[in-house]
Amino acid sequence: MDKISLYVKESYHELVNKVTWPTWNSLLQSTVLVLIASLIISLIIFVMDLIAKNGLDFIYPGGNF
Repeated sequence: MDKISLYVKESYHELVNKVTWPTWNSLLQSTVLVLIASLIISLIIFVMDLIAKNGLDFIYPGGNF
């Protein structure tokens, strides 16, 4: 039980005193960057899916892919 309480105390100390938390502006910029990157990646996957579907429809006409 002593190990668990020591772990909790050390974890709390590290979170309060040693972790550098981002500023609000930095957090906002990172969030916007992640949203834009996610949108770009989803569009790339959508285009690749359309290309694959059209390719399969060309090879196998009348198929339900």
